[in-house]
Amino acid sequence: MKQIIISLLLIATAACAESKDILVEAELFENKGGWVTDAQFMDQMGSPYLMAHGLGKPVADAETAVLFPEKGTYHVWVRTFNWNAPWDAAQAPGVFQLLADGKVVAEKLGDEPTEWGWQKAGVLEVKEAGERVKIALHDLTGFNGRCDAVFFSRNGKIVPPAAGAELDAFRRKMLGIQPEVSPEKYDLVVVGAGTAGLSAAIAASRLGLKTLLLQNRGVVGGNSSPEIGVTVTGGVKMGEYDRIGNVIAELGIPFDHQERILEILATEKNLTLRLNRHVTAVEKKGEKIISVTAKDLTTGGETIYSGTYFADCTGDGNLGFLAGAEYMQGRETRSVFNETLAPEVESELTFGSTLKWHAHTDSRAVDFPECPWAVQFSDATCERVMRYQWYWEAGFYKDQIKDAEYIRDYWFRVIYGNWSFLKNHSKVKDEYRNRGLSIVAYILGKRESRRLKGDYVITQNDIEGGWREQPDAAVLCTYMIDQHFPDPENTAFFPGEEFLALAKHNFNPMGKYDNAGPGIDINEPFLIPYRCLYSVNIPNLFMAGRDISTSRIALAALRIQATTAMMGEVVGIASALCAKHACTPREVYTTHLEEFKGMLREGVPQKNDEVLRMNIR
Repeated sequence: MKQIIISLLLIATAACAESKDILVEAELFENKGGWVTDAQFMDQMGSPYLMAHGLGKPVADAETAVLFPEKGTYHVWVRTFNWNAPWDAAQAPGVFQLLADGKVVAEKLGDEPTEWGWQKAGVLEVKEAGERVKIALHDLTGFNGRCDAVFFSRNGKIVPPAAGAELDAFRRKMLGIQPEVSPEKYDLVVVGAGTAGLSAAIAASRLGLKTLLLQNRGVVGGNSSPEIGVTVTGGVKMGEYDRIGNVIAELGIPFDHQERILEILATEKNLTLRLNRHVTAVEKKGEKIISVTAKDLTTGGETIYSGTYFADCTGDGNLGFLAGAEYMQGRETRSVFNETLAPEVESELTFGSTLKWHAHTDSRAVDFPECPWAVQFSDATCERVMRYQWYWEAGFYKDQIKDAEYIRDYWFRVIYGNWSFLKNHSKVKDEYRNRGLSIVAYILGKRESRRLKGDYVITQNDIEGGWREQPDAAVLCTYMIDQHFPDPENTAFFPGEEFLALAKHNFNPMGKYDNAGPGIDINEPFLIPYRCLYSVNIPNLFMAGRDISTSRIALAALRIQATTAMMGEVVGIASALCAKHACTPREVYTTHLEEFKGMLREGVPQKNDEVLRMNIR
């Protein structure tokens, strides 16, 4: 890998030999030190970036060697920003330095600009043509300074494009990016390896399809990955289709069984897994998708993958969005689907996002810095806890896709501000003397985003019994309608920037008691129609996960991890039937429904001896 990255840096230099300008992408640094690669905002950023995620302690330098084609003065620009600027531009928690061969080029970076852009870092004197210089990012705070790229120019008047399509074109030209074409053509290309994508890919491969699974992170599991930590809840393997759920029961909970799941994926002879691949473009022929372009987040290269059928398991509906699929987003009013739980008037309220964090107790005192730039707390407003809970939820009035970095950064301000107050100023600070932060995640756990429209939209009315009228009812859901709203008390303290939620549970009229315990209401399971699992206007596109065809009210019941896993399993089965008959996902319903139901009853074979039982409410 080191040789690959060095080669890419040399390519970047060679590509710019005529202009003598050099662009170095931060995520391609040979040695990232203590900096982490953050790629979750690729669609807004156009690129991953490096972040100094040190929980208040400066991290080790990120370093790389850069070849300079000629001697002389190079003007240096760094793409960064003051991530605290949306709240207080005067305070910059994430500052860092740029070093060249150990010498400071820029004393302070990350204190400007107020949004992603290029900050002037000074000049670099190169003494010899062909000289290799070790460039380093030196963190000063441990509080999430970030660097997207470093630009060296012989012309002091050149400033690279700030953002958007112009920046993307600039990157591609500077780095000489030319997508490679994979020689393989796949029966099914699954984008996203959460519980839905894992189940779809494994189901399809075990039923004989040549399957590609693309995941834009280095781990699998989506919201149930080690980075986010949502457990797998929901009943599986119940009712008429009591073998649906075989796959997720075999895999187990991804954050507990990551290595085991990767081993299972590696044994599937028809399945190819590609980690750290983010889909950036779609090619269509007519209305059908024929290929996707995926960027390798570890090398910067791009590959075009061709397929017959595609499945959007991204959660955000990214693949469908790129393909021009019809989608829904936000809260529908009551009149749209005749749902009694929907608001009568339009509202910007959404389900918020969560950021995992944990603290530990040490045998000795643990210091934590003052955080004057963070959210400020008092004994009345602080949260005396040692870890996040489900109700730690923020971004209620933000776009969960476009504003995702804002929401995540706000979480940093809340978590660090609360912890700093507990440690340094609260009435209970002595109780926290020996307590320190163990984990603060930087990957958001989302509850809602885009929902791709299918031939059928499942609504509250289906949950309350209407599913029985649907001939293609296929995916089990055992959860109640679980809506979240800002906690009024938290709103009073932090108006417009709430971070605590209250849940309102609505059980369907057939809810009943069971043996789970006294006073515990359980919904009668309902089934999600298959027509919710393929696109209404992209003929060869499936979807599984929270981005299926659902109203926002119904999403509150079916967004849980075991349910989304079974969606993926059903998609995998449907794709096998499509391949058998060379038909569209829609034709599974219109022409092959009875055969499809038979396949659902038969399920996907379990291939591994160790099977985890997860009939969890």
